[in-house]
Amino acid sequence: MKRVLVTGGAGFIGSNFIRYALQQYPDWEMVNFDKLTYAGNLANLRDVEDHPNYRFVRGDISDQTLVDYLFQTEAFDTVINFAAESHVDRSILDATPFIQTNVQGVQVLLQCAQRLWMDRQALKPEFEHARFIQISTDEVYGTLKDGYFSDTSPLQPNSPYAASKASGDLLCRAFFQTYHFPVIITRACNNYGPYQFPEKLIPLMIYRALNNQSLPVYGDGTNVREWLHVEDHCRAIDLVQEKGELGEVYNIGSSQEMRNIQVVELILDKLNKPASLIEFVKDRLGHDHRYALDWSKLDKLGYQPRYDFQQHGLPSTIDWYLQNESWVEGVTTSEYQSYYQLQYAGVKS
Repeated sequence: MKRVLVTGGAGFIGSNFIRYALQQYPDWEMVNFDKLTYAGNLANLRDVEDHPNYRFVRGDISDQTLVDYLFQTEAFDTVINFAAESHVDRSILDATPFIQTNVQGVQVLLQCAQRLWMDRQALKPEFEHARFIQISTDEVYGTLKDGYFSDTSPLQPNSPYAASKASGDLLCRAFFQTYHFPVIITRACNNYGPYQFPEKLIPLMIYRALNNQSLPVYGDGTNVREWLHVEDHCRAIDLVQEKGELGEVYNIGSSQEMRNIQVVELILDKLNKPASLIEFVKDRLGHDHRYALDWSKLDKLGYQPRYDFQQHGLPSTIDWYLQNESWVEGVTTSEYQSYYQLQYAGVKS
């Protein structure tokens, strides 16, 4: 029986992973440890909150006293660290919480796990199969004109968010190199799917189109992203924690690239909304032009994405938001509206 700590499990990807794991592994016991910031929402897991193998604990991964207590009392043998401040625009406004969570929080998790699992530079016998999975992002690599980022590409982050994630990744690498700590890093491309907070591109455009509001598109909309359905991401993480090699980095991609403006146009077409709702706004500071991943190492482990973005992934995601209006209403609070006005008001291109 695995005893799994899922940090940031009330967020978009974390909550989808918890639901996936509870279906796949009846012998896992999972603790969801989440600070419940604006993007963390226990409503994401309402359908599994009474599951006998699931429990929620509220807390901050940078709180060393609490995190150490949890490790010592729960004896986790697996950590999957989703906890992160993750929105680039917010990091440009204030990088402080990104450093606290994405750097200091990772350091706390690593040290607490090390104290429990290791005797000097060796794993204790009862934790010989322990794993620490650091969930990262393709944004740590910077931007591309052509080609693909490999897992050995240099880290050249261009936003405070990306820099904080790169810093956390480097801490993980250092723990492996120095202590032989059992860590694996995954870096995924842009995710989409159910329960994504509507500040990211796809849910933001769906939400505003449904309300016949303008759709803000940065610059000329030609920035290119690779799109990965969150369920495919969950399956890839599962594969890595089971078969991945310690100390390695695994890119998680889909090979499904699209310009931002094309994504917006697909959403408008699906919702039968006019293109006149598109409003080009001043480009984001340090806006990366293109991300694309070489995920051949993951392919060798047996991974293949199942969701085709245009044919199934995006239409099913739009349908989910149409069918879950109460969830959307619950997360688009006054704080959300205030942030939107701060970020987009008066920035027309």
